[in-house]
Amino acid sequence: MPQIPQTLHELSVGQLSARSGAAVSALHFYESKGLISSRRTSGNQRRYSRDALRRVAFVRAAQRVGIPLATIRDALASLPEERTPNREDWARLSEAWRQELDERITQLHRLRDHLTDCIGCGCLSLETCVLSNPDDIFGERITGSRLMPERRQDPAEEQEHG
Repeated sequence: MPQIPQTLHELSVGQLSARSGAAVSALHFYESKGLISSRRTSGNQRRYSRDALRRVAFVRAAQRVGIPLATIRDALASLPEERTPNREDWARLSEAWRQELDERITQLHRLRDHLTDCIGCGCLSLETCVLSNPDDIFGERITGSRLMPERRQDPAEEQEHG
């Protein structure tokens, strides 16, 4: 892995890729989503400040635990420009994500516990199916697989609720 001299304050996309382990295409994608930023040289080459290394690590760690990119972008936007996210930043931001992760863990436990029941079923609309439709109120009244059309409120109801 190439070393970055301490005097070097900006990285090319190749250097950032080599140091972060993220593909060049991933770095371009992160930039397009506002997760990292670069400046352009007179030759139109991207240059990233050194804090981009920590930001990329932050993005990748958050992605590994299932945090959506939009949420990650909002979190990074809360940091001062060109400041490396530190341990306190991660603790503060990850605490805000704890409830969302707990809900996902609950869903994964439900999937694990009921997966065997659904293999081979095919209908995905059993009265007892907690995977395809955990809050299946229609399953209590009808059987079989049906796509229910969305109920549209009539204009009089909309005015009452609006």
